[in-house]
Amino acid sequence: MSDQCGIRAATNHWITVTTAVGPMRVYVARPDRTADRAVIVLQEAFGVNDHIQDIARRYAARGFLAAAPDLFHRNGVAALEYEQHAEAMPLIGAIGPDAITVDVDAVLEHLAQGEGISASRTAVNGFCFGGRAAFTAATRIRGLGAVVVFYGPGIAVGPHAVVDRAKDIDAPLLLHVGSEDPTIPAEQVAAIEGALTAAGVDFESHVYTGAGHAFACDARPRLYVEDSARRAWQRTHAFLDEHLPPAA
Repeated sequence: MSDQCGIRAATNHWITVTTAVGPMRVYVARPDRTADRAVIVLQEAFGVNDHIQDIARRYAARGFLAAAPDLFHRNGVAALEYEQHAEAMPLIGAIGPDAITVDVDAVLEHLAQGEGISASRTAVNGFCFGGRAAFTAATRIRGLGAVVVFYGPGIAVGPHAVVDRAKDIDAPLLLHVGSEDPTIPAEQVAAIEGALTAAGVDFESHVYTGAGHAFACDARPRLYVEDSARRAWQRTHAFLDEHLPPAA
């Protein structure tokens, strides 16, 4: 896979990193040259499946070292099918802010110690449940380079809501949500934007008219909205290039 940067994802493989609660698998995609910036890709409710691995490889094609940690490592579930929504809900419901912080911290430590890439040169990009996880990481971990949230439910309302900690965010933040997403209704979007504004966070928030939940997931044709997905990714790449510019 290549893009306009002329870079190819050279290798992709699983590694194991040590967390405070035990080992965790991480899917890693590397570009074909030494990377000086990284993206931690946080999974949907269905694990580090083919779609999340593909996103990691797309980032590698743009010159990032991409790492997708298996946030289900505590329960032994590798990945679920998209039809297994009922099975996924209790799994993600069990992963609260402390667990997310432990796991993202472990990947950041690996990137710093094993790859020479600091937190300030690392973005966190999450999707669905991973969007909530990315926002949570931003409230708990200082010094991240950037954070991108694709349609993350549970940020403003729910047992693991963290919108009240917006004041603790020091990373630039980009949020994408569909106007027809039932899991993140307009009043929750407004609550998130209001909290971020009151806290003085450097953020962008984009609502995509007519798009629903998972509108950027091209592995789910029924939900995928091509035009909205394309604009969201264009904005994401521009945002990351602004805050984590590639080396000359």
